[in-house]
Amino acid sequence: MPENPQPTVAVLGTGIMGLPMAANLAAAGLPVRAWNRTRDKAEPLAERGCTVVDTPAEAVAGADFVVTMLSDGAAVHDVVEQAGPFEAVWLQMSTVGLDWTGRLAALARRSGVAFVDAPVLGTRKPAEDGALVVLAAGPEDLRERCAPVFDAVGGRTLWAGPAGAASRLKLAANAWVLALTNGTAESIRLAQVLGVDPRLFLEAITGGALDVPYAHLKGGAMIDGEFPLAFAARHAAKDARLALEAAGDAVDLAGTRAALAHLDAAIAAGHGDEDMATLFYGLEGRPAGDGDAR
Repeated sequence: MPENPQPTVAVLGTGIMGLPMAANLAAAGLPVRAWNRTRDKAEPLAERGCTVVDTPAEAVAGADFVVTMLSDGAAVHDVVEQAGPFEAVWLQMSTVGLDWTGRLAALARRSGVAFVDAPVLGTRKPAEDGALVVLAAGPEDLRERCAPVFDAVGGRTLWAGPAGAASRLKLAANAWVLALTNGTAESIRLAQVLGVDPRLFLEAITGGALDVPYAHLKGGAMIDGEFPLAFAARHAAKDARLALEAAGDAVDLAGTRAALAHLDAAIAAGHGDEDMATLFYGLEGRPAGDGDAR
């Protein structure tokens, strides 16, 4: 038996983010037990060296770390309660906002469980590449202990302070991503309406201070009308609401509100499970791929 065996990680939630994260943990040599509410979504991990289990309780039994990567705070709370008592370090990596982060931290305290608030920056491709940015917050004495897990799923880890600080930082970052995606959509659509090739807009910003790779990624998808799923529109709308809730009356997140309005319109049109770039379709009450000038 090795002197320092790798820690066992239970991954609860193997959706678009959790599945590649679990696969990268296994690729790094960490024993992984994976659970998902719909088991079929976790099954591909069996071929990646993970043990796929039927219940959260099976996943957490004897684990050193429990990673939660689920859709929202209520889902995280429900699944952790289903898992029952465990002694592992809980790495809460879902984006759940401030209120739910507080509730989950309180649940951890009542259960005597070490809790690390650790949402991530990045979508499907960075998750697949193990290149997420982990925003971590929690007890300083856990930093070294958590490193094998965070290093397996992320390109770097940024410690932000006590639990809750990482979720606050994630909301600030999400507000920027939402505003950038929406601003790109508005410029692409405005170019079309004005009878200008929208690719010229992307060419115009290339290489200068205004250039952002993300604008080319999402803008190209909007122009082509092809939206490979990186992060679903319904999840982006949830994140927008979390940011607006956190801001309250203290700051007017106009960019986030505009993004949410367009996301909601796109979701109402049936694009909720498609990539968040489909907010492009929410700029008007009809598909916005029609580039006819008005």
